[in-house]
Amino acid sequence: MDVATDTRAARLIASIRIILGAIFLWAFLDKTFGFGYTTPSSRAWLEGGNPTQGYLGSSFGPLDGLFHAMAGNVLVDFLFMLGLAGVGIAMILGIGVRVGGWAGFAMVLLMYLSHPAPWAEPNGTHPLLDNHVLQAAAFLLLAVTPSGDTWGLGRWWKAQPLVQKRPWLA
Repeated sequence: MDVATDTRAARLIASIRIILGAIFLWAFLDKTFGFGYTTPSSRAWLEGGNPTQGYLGSSFGPLDGLFHAMAGNVLVDFLFMLGLAGVGIAMILGIGVRVGGWAGFAMVLLMYLSHPAPWAEPNGTHPLLDNHVLQAAAFLLLAVTPSGDTWGLGRWWKAQPLVQKRPWLA
């Protein structure tokens, strides 16, 4: 059985793609507009809030100095928000899933590295692994399979001249 062509597997992988896309796009929207779920309206990006301040500012571990220095930086905020929106849209629509999968992998890996001891988190239950590791693995799965072709615009996207000239955009 070829995972990429088995209908059940393709649908499951597409479901994972859409769920991760929805998680990333929601994080972008909540941080931008401050819907009050994790970002109060007073700390919304549009109200002058810093989307990376809270999480990166609470970093710990061997790289905490690096992440503390990045917290609240305007360029880091912009790149983080661009990443959330770009990965979210790519995953939901099934376009640019290769580059979106690698970008999502990099983002959640950096989030994990900024808080590398899951047992120290309020709800941590494992000494080494947390949801960031699972998300990173899922993003890699999406990047290396034609996951945008099922329930997405992947086939159309890959037929575009720009993408055919630059396959890494697929």
